Amino acid sequence: MELLDYAKALRAHWLGALLIVALAVLSAGAFTLTQPKVYAADARGLVTAGAATDPGLSSVSDSLAKSRAVTYVDIASSRAVADLVIADLGLDESASSLIGQIAIEQKPDTALIKVTARSSSPAAARSLADAWVKALAARVAQIEDPDGAGATGVIGIEPVEAAALPSTPVSPRPTLNLALGLLLGGLLAIAYAVLRSMIDRRLRADDEIERRFAVPIAGRVPVQSGRTGLLVSSTVDHGSWDAGEAFRKLRTNLSYMSVDDPPRVIVVSSPRPEDGKSTVAANLAAAIALSGQAVTLIDGDLRRPSVAELLGLVEGAGLTDVLIGQADLADVLQDHADLPQLTVLAAGSTPPNPSELLGSLAMQGLLRELALEGLVIVDAPPLLPVTDAAVLTRHADGALVVVSHGRTLDTDLAESLKQLEAVQGRVLGVVFNRVPRRRGPKDYYGSPTKAPAPSPVAVTAGGGRRKAR
Repeated sequence: MELLDYAKALRAHWLGALLIVALAVLSAGAFTLTQPKVYAADARGLVTAGAATDPGLSSVSDSLAKSRAVTYVDIASSRAVADLVIADLGLDESASSLIGQIAIEQKPDTALIKVTARSSSPAAARSLADAWVKALAARVAQIEDPDGAGATGVIGIEPVEAAALPSTPVSPRPTLNLALGLLLGGLLAIAYAVLRSMIDRRLRADDEIERRFAVPIAGRVPVQSGRTGLLVSSTVDHGSWDAGEAFRKLRTNLSYMSVDDPPRVIVVSSPRPEDGKSTVAANLAAAIALSGQAVTLIDGDLRRPSVAELLGLVEGAGLTDVLIGQADLADVLQDHADLPQLTVLAAGSTPPNPSELLGSLAMQGLLRELALEGLVIVDAPPLLPVTDAAVLTRHADGALVVVSHGRTLDTDLAESLKQLEAVQGRVLGVVFNRVPRRRGPKDYYGSPTKAPAPSPVAVTAGGGRRKAR
């Protein structure tokens, strides 16, 4: 994976990743609060080899002291020294336990021995460090001068620096613990996001669809919480301006898909219900009508019709009545009150055999007839539950497949495209619906009172309208 792939994975699963980081930091904080405070104090002793007035002897004594200091480091960690400290301080503690609180260090090329004592209180740490240097000096004296004669030149240890009272604990270390918690949480968050991206089959990225399924992204429609009906209008509604602009872009993209042979009959479907295909079909038709092009919107979802209700029109007679010869097309077509160039053909009565009606020669002839007067948009049923949309696509110039951002599975889209391919249908592109918002209209246009004027597009040949009925 490249760095960009990690960034996409984190963006797709940012909430879970953020929770992991927060939990890791909180855990580090809780661990820090539950740990006892430990204070450390340092005391130092100097290894001496007796006084020497001759410079040559002084150099030899210094070298001898440095060499013996290495040996005294081991002696300082012995049980014998610990026993002397216990007796001196009157501690009720074992020698092994006390040795665990002591760290001995001898800096290279020096005769200094540093004793670091750790304890739960500053005073105890200071007393332990001083007592340990004193006990070490006594133990070395027992070894180097067992008779206690105090002969000149005998090697010993002199305490040279008493321990200072520590003001702050050395453990726990809140800053370090929180930093480590943040680092560990970040690594776990990245691992979580990458793993979720590998097993999460929901579609979120344009390039993922274009790369895996070799179909273009025809448009991206931002999410519209609680808004229904037409989102496209000639005036600015700051709640739906970006959605209206998205449908205008979709309209323009359609005109560039095949300049020499632009599509006249377009089926709009989706893999599953609730992907917003009817809303996309209605608003795409409205966007085309606003550009000055004649367009007919057909409710081809004979099982669950919704176009008439969505546009506030009469459901009544419609497509099925025309196909079975019970009504004339001119009698059931409805003009939209606010969009003169938009004509709507409702679904009509619910038939027992929707697939047969939609695949009939009558349906094919109806689409050809309407395509002579303008663009035709057909709101078709979802592809996976029924075959109606695939049947309609056989008689159309292409299909737009609507998928829900972060909801539609890649397997659902793959199966939908497979069904269209099986009937030799043409896929014009994928419409990404309910895409999370990025920017609002004020970010670019400020606070306009009118939207930018729609530019005409050559979506279809022929701009004539059916005469008023």
